[in-house]
Amino acid sequence: MQKSPQLNPSIQTMFSQSTAVLSQPSVATFEKFEWRGSVQSAYTYVLVAAVVSAIIAAIFAPFHREVTFFGQLFSRLILVPLGFAVFTGAVYGIGKALFKGTGTYAEVAYTFALFYVPLSILGTVIGIIPILGWLANILISLAIVYFGFLAVQSSMNIRTNGEGIALLVLSGLAYFLVLALVGGFLATLFIAGAVLTGG
Repeated sequence: MQKSPQLNPSIQTMFSQSTAVLSQPSVATFEKFEWRGSVQSAYTYVLVAAVVSAIIAAIFAPFHREVTFFGQLFSRLILVPLGFAVFTGAVYGIGKALFKGTGTYAEVAYTFALFYVPLSILGTVIGIIPILGWLANILISLAIVYFGFLAVQSSMNIRTNGEGIALLVLSGLAYFLVLALVGGFLATLFIAGAVLTGG
């Protein structure tokens, strides 16, 4: 079957596709949607998650001693889309180079956005609850790994379980390395700003 040209679906359409992916998790479900959006639509959807997460985290920052309003706001606006870009870029690049994946970056980005956006927003909402938050976030992280495994098989056409797992692990290492460096840089900026302003 020939794939239709990529579209730029609305946020509402993407949310409906996310609902289908989360409620009927399978490679086949992902394959129904992987070509229905572009890189632009994937990142627009991820920016929605970044804004929602940033606002929620910033509003509830006063209830957590270790974070600040602006720290939560700006860090999430930067780190959510950056983390998505790094991880999906690694999946695509490593998948092509090491595992001979045949998907396009648009298929990877769009496929991953469909589950990443609702799960990341859910993680932020639950994360504001002090005791329940960390346990729920572990479960959400496991869900992201599971859906990522299905998305790798669909978007990169890598059907061997071992290769799919290896690709996720290598992409995860790239993700944590880059985000640790950027997070450290942002923390240094916030600390320097607090010192200079006497905060």
